[in-house]
Amino acid sequence: MGENPAASRYVKLTKEHDTPIEEIRPGELNQPVRVPQLEVRKCNECGQPLPESYEPPADEPWTTGIFGCAEDPDSCLTGLFCPCVLFGRNVERIKEDISWRQPCVLHAICVEGGVALAAATAIFHGVDPRTSFLIGEGLLFGWWMCGIYTGIFRQSLQKKYHLKNSPCDPCMTHCCFHLCANCQEHREMKARLSESTVTPMTVVNPPAIQEMSANQNQESVASGNGGLQNQHATTLEMQAL
Repeated sequence: MGENPAASRYVKLTKEHDTPIEEIRPGELNQPVRVPQLEVRKCNECGQPLPESYEPPADEPWTTGIFGCAEDPDSCLTGLFCPCVLFGRNVERIKEDISWRQPCVLHAICVEGGVALAAATAIFHGVDPRTSFLIGEGLLFGWWMCGIYTGIFRQSLQKKYHLKNSPCDPCMTHCCFHLCANCQEHREMKARLSESTVTPMTVVNPPAIQEMSANQNQESVASGNGGLQNQHATTLEMQAL
């Protein structure tokens, strides 16, 4: 019997069906393949994947104003007399891998160091046209550099909590209101990451270890043997009846 050509699952290709041979260049087959199912949106800060329905939140206001330094007296005093220490603590909270000492030293060199140098110049050389220009230039350069350096970390804080510019650009805010901005950042992180809130922990104590001495073991064995003997006796009596 001959096979029915319509029932065959194979198709015979002729020369008309052959596709033209394409020239493959070296390295063309090693190109990455784009898989849409594996492409997910990720957070720019932490790198975690985001759901498809995620929408970035709107600009949130700061919990306190730029001139609300009196709301937290501790940070206000620290920011007034030791601004480098307060700035170091703020950076350590934002960037956990950076110790507070490094930004504290850089802040002290730019601001406190510039103020001390200007004061020493004015005391030992007096204030005259020759020294006043040098003092003003040194203070302006140090304050401007500190404004840029501290403004970068303020921008990181705004990105982390989606805060809007208040009252203006981060670097310009530190250049104009550096001490107030330093205290405002500390109050903002203190309000969002309160150190006083401690999650209560549930302590589970293990059960007491139960030990059995040799005398108790012998008594339990003896009582078990006595019970078996009584049961056996009872069974024998029932069989006799």
